[in-house]
Amino acid sequence: MDQAVFIFDILLPALMQGLIVTLQLIACSAPVGLGLGIVVAVGRQYGNRAISWLCRTYVFLIKGTPLLLLLFILYFGLPSFGITLTAFTASVVGFILCNAAYNAEYLRSALISIKDGQMVAAQALGMTRWQAIRNVILPQALRRAIPGLSNEFIYLIKYSSLAYMLTVIELAGAGKKVATKYFLYTESFAAVGIVYLILVSITTVAVNILEKKVAVPGTVQGSSTPGL
Repeated sequence: MDQAVFIFDILLPALMQGLIVTLQLIACSAPVGLGLGIVVAVGRQYGNRAISWLCRTYVFLIKGTPLLLLLFILYFGLPSFGITLTAFTASVVGFILCNAAYNAEYLRSALISIKDGQMVAAQALGMTRWQAIRNVILPQALRRAIPGLSNEFIYLIKYSSLAYMLTVIELAGAGKKVATKYFLYTESFAAVGIVYLILVSITTVAVNILEKKVAVPGTVQGSSTPGL
């Protein structure tokens, strides 16, 4: 088969369909994973003993469980308890749980880095504890956690390929199907790798722009201060 025909008429259309599914997985998982991660991080750092213990246990269990095993439990194990999820839903739930646990650790580190005096100052101005967390502590922590959170988002892009193990035909799965059918593994998987590289590169550029946009003036590395 002519290489040009294979790439443009067979491989690329299949990869584009798989890419759409991959983007759907990411779009459904990333925002919820970030939101849940914020809740877990705040609950672990500022919640009472019971809430802190629950958040810490959740992070411990998810970090100690391989993602693929978690997906298998959600898709193949839950039906034993009368809970049946579609392959796509099970993948999204698994990605959310994993993403949130690691996001919570990045955010907790950022929360710890905020000086205690800021909480005292906020409460001295009349804020309640939770108002101070929401309006003073958390916005600063989110800024500081951007590099770590972006790394976890990149990991999400790449481990979304595990959804293929639950029969979700995403980007990597589409490439594997084409490679298996036409026995052109090098071309197929090289193209898949290029698409992932493009996604990661776009994410990296977007994060750099976001980091500069939300940075507190004078804290960006390499920024110059006007002379006296």
